Amino acid sequence: MLAAILPVRSLFVAIFMLMAGSGFLSTLISLQLEADGTAPILIGLVATFYFVGLTIGSLCVSTLIRRVGHIRAFATFVSLFSASTLTYAVYQDASLWACLRLVDGFCMAGVFVCLESWLNERAEPEARGTVLAGYMISLYAGQAIGQFLLNLNHEKPSMPFMAASILLSLAVIPVAVTRITEPVLEARAPLTLRRLYEVSPLGIVGAAITGMMLGAFYALGAVYVSRLGMDMSAAALFMSIVILGGVVLQWPIGLLSDKFERRRVIVGTFAATVAVCIGIILVGVPGHQLLILGALFGGLTFALYPLCVAHTNDHLTREERVGASGGLVLAYSIGAAAGPVIGAVAMTTFGPAGLYIFISFCAIGALAFALWRQRMSVPVPNELQHPYQILPRTTPMSASLDPHAPRQ
Repeated sequence: MLAAILPVRSLFVAIFMLMAGSGFLSTLISLQLEADGTAPILIGLVATFYFVGLTIGSLCVSTLIRRVGHIRAFATFVSLFSASTLTYAVYQDASLWACLRLVDGFCMAGVFVCLESWLNERAEPEARGTVLAGYMISLYAGQAIGQFLLNLNHEKPSMPFMAASILLSLAVIPVAVTRITEPVLEARAPLTLRRLYEVSPLGIVGAAITGMMLGAFYALGAVYVSRLGMDMSAAALFMSIVILGGVVLQWPIGLLSDKFERRRVIVGTFAATVAVCIGIILVGVPGHQLLILGALFGGLTFALYPLCVAHTNDHLTREERVGASGGLVLAYSIGAAAGPVIGAVAMTTFGPAGLYIFISFCAIGALAFALWRQRMSVPVPNELQHPYQILPRTTPMSASLDPHAPRQ
């Protein structure tokens, strides 16, 4: 295991620092806007711009990376991201912050493409699973731990943004001084959304609906707990618990999907998500029950995208799977861009509980669609199912790290 990780340890350090510095920004921005009396619909729009930037970036940053190289491109993206982060501390305005989130999303897409293509190049075929696991641990650990930088807000509102900028700037160092050979970034033609729907309707629809659910949560989850009376420290704890729950529960859910018909596991996961959302709505007050339900919510929803990817891969050849990831990421990103706005409308209409009312309705819609697909098509035999693999919802490049994907 160490033999596989040590050659790319500098990239893991960079990933951890990047996520520690950027992973809590959506929470911080939502809470700052909420404290300033900004309407939920505007908070949702600001979050939407991040996912729009992420989508645009994932489609076009490869050209820049091929032109100037991985190290220069990485330094450019991170430097721009760091400058954008400091700008939040200069002036608070929803319109300005929406533009900054667009820049953030674009830069983050560039960072992910750089790092994921680098990891794919360095990972030997027999070690790709280990490298992917190390990548996921670095990514989610940084995101979860970074939430606690919200506590710096008690000293000075601009301090969390400054701390984020420092971490982002320092993340350039491990990459700038690395001796790892830069990979050749090959152009990949993604499968179209239409083609993906023809191959796996549940996979593409499930990915899009999961994007709506998680997009709404990342944009408004902190606003929800704030309106329950939780302070910044409690909001940081809640968000980190959700992320950690998402990491822990993906493995057992994935194992179930490998042993049983995958569509049944997807149905069960969406149904359980509905139940957990109802539980959060009924609890409606801060406390241990809310934290437990938050961990379950993270575990279930974080597993949905990899489940949809695996289900789609069950219907594809090995050569088509990397291309399919582009369409699935695009579907997820489109959903994630729409989710914050619709979730904000629900919160405006139904109060704080509107967020989980919206998420539960998304899950019910996906559940109904999954049940319909079970009636309309025969299942893939268990022995022919593509093994479940935990994948980040970042860029299509991450699919290349799947040990079952063809080597590029």
